[in-house]
Amino acid sequence: MKTFYKQGKQLVAPMLLSLISMQTYAAPGDDVIAHPPFHLKPNVSNVAPSGFSPAQIRKAYGFGNNNLLGKGQVIGIVDAFDDPNIEADLGVFNTMFGLPACTTANGCFEKVYATGKKPKKNAGWAGEISLDVEWAHAMAPDAKIMLVETANASMTALMKGVSVAIQKGATVISMSWGGGEFSGETEYDTVFNVPGVTFTAASGDSGAGTIYPSTSPYVIATGGTSLTLNASGNYQSESAWSGSGGGVSAYETVPSYQQGLPIPNNPKNMRGVPDVAYNADPNTGFSVYDSVPYQGQSGWLVIGGTSAASPQWAAFIADVNSGRSSNLDGTSALVYSAAKTNYSQNFHDVTTGNNGDCGYYCEARAGYDYVTGLGSPGAPNLMEVLINGLHKN
Repeated sequence: MKTFYKQGKQLVAPMLLSLISMQTYAAPGDDVIAHPPFHLKPNVSNVAPSGFSPAQIRKAYGFGNNNLLGKGQVIGIVDAFDDPNIEADLGVFNTMFGLPACTTANGCFEKVYATGKKPKKNAGWAGEISLDVEWAHAMAPDAKIMLVETANASMTALMKGVSVAIQKGATVISMSWGGGEFSGETEYDTVFNVPGVTFTAASGDSGAGTIYPSTSPYVIATGGTSLTLNASGNYQSESAWSGSGGGVSAYETVPSYQQGLPIPNNPKNMRGVPDVAYNADPNTGFSVYDSVPYQGQSGWLVIGGTSAASPQWAAFIADVNSGRSSNLDGTSALVYSAAKTNYSQNFHDVTTGNNGDCGYYCEARAGYDYVTGLGSPGAPNLMEVLINGLHKN
């Protein structure tokens, strides 16, 4: 376990067995250069993709069943530092998988510097940026991708990046990062309380425990699973990924949409995390192209982590919005309402696996749990409910 120190605070980046694994921790106001919150599967060939492809994931979760592709939406990807090769790498990714071009020239891609000044290059965060941008585009190929790069990985800088994404018109914003909870976090929550904008955030990659901003009641917190497909490439099963962050917030009270579920074993009535889940295990990871060398690897990588779940849930919401006359508003509450309406049709309930040794709070169970939340999306049905059901605005 490698430990970093800053202003008397201990910043921990835990290692998972057999995986190169980095977890970001950033305290508000600290200009901490944190490691990227993604998980790189080692010992893979870098000359060709060997992880899941966009077509496999679209088929598994049912994204392709209704021809909703995010048209008219702007997905904001907020990350730290600069990836100088991201537009070219996205082009390689798109060519390999037959996806539509997404460039500055055709208006599909935009890179924004949160401070107006180009940040420093960072190889680790370049991997995160590649994952976020490529897979948001893969799952919502008609949406515009707005990458907002922040000056560093402090909470202050990253939250400024979120504000810039909002100001520049993002309709869905993905945050594949987080820091340990802190007593003043509720003061930041107003940043995410924006009508017509949905926010997704990774729940953490170190197992049981909660991080901010995924604990905010105005954010959809995305946990992690291990996805298995059958011989025909169809969805077969999911189990909880051992790295999936989750638990009960120390500072955020339970939102009304969770009270109605209810969230179990929560005597202090605090917010439960995550809300939903998605494939995140690096051993069942995603093909990503990144030409910026990191840990001796570049080219085709296999990457996982709950930071893979956040941009793809953001893409899912963009797809939903593209089928509506107005963007979803209060999306977290609507997602929970969909669970109460027809849980088995709208979600894949993940009932096996754990993220630690803390009893109930570390175990996947039937219904809501603190490892995988409500579960992963049963995309065709959940999309239909959010577009045409009782929740239409």
